[in-house]
Amino acid sequence: MIEIFEMSKIYRIGNVEVRALNNISLEIKEGEFTAIVGPSGSGKSTLMNMIGCLDTPTSGRYKLDEIEVSRMNDEELANIRNFKIGFIFQGFNLLQKLTAIENVELPLIYQGVGTKERLEKSIKALEMVGLGERIHHRPNELSGGQQQRVAIARALVGNPPLILADEPTGNLDTKSGTEVMRMLHEIHAKGSTIVLITHDNEIAKQANRTVRIQDGEIIEDRKVG
Repeated sequence: MIEIFEMSKIYRIGNVEVRALNNISLEIKEGEFTAIVGPSGSGKSTLMNMIGCLDTPTSGRYKLDEIEVSRMNDEELANIRNFKIGFIFQGFNLLQKLTAIENVELPLIYQGVGTKERLEKSIKALEMVGLGERIHHRPNELSGGQQQRVAIARALVGNPPLILADEPTGNLDTKSGTEVMRMLHEIHAKGSTIVLITHDNEIAKQANRTVRIQDGEIIEDRKVG
């Protein structure tokens, strides 16, 4: 699913060169549940941006689902994101003026799915996360846990091969965070490939594989079981 070969990302701030990623190589197979873990400034957010096709590397190669994406332009990357990746963010990233179902429909609009099919798929996705009765509520009418469930439904609705979860429990209380992790395990059990970005070692332990990053380099790659 993910093939990264000697990837580096260098940012230039004035005359200063900051190497956020340093010759990283990583493979994640289809169906794996992998946690990428590290403290703030370790490079995990930069790696997430690369995996999520939100940015391109300075050097090295990246193939997602057998497609070479490391040299794509912004329009091509947007197309890959629309069809290949479902995003779950710490801050939910819901549009406040839209209802739950309208937020969930967005990826399908970008994919060119017709109105009737969009509606059916979005309702099904919201029902799957237990929000079938709240489809017309706006984000400010939902709790943090419910907003994250809307975000999960939005990530799943287009049936992408990869789910990328960036600190998905970071803004939630313990109960809601536990519920979100339970949902991710259910999604994984149905065959989805999940990459979880976290600084929390306890959350990382719930994945089947832990990739630890520090100073822009992978220092540990450990599988469970």
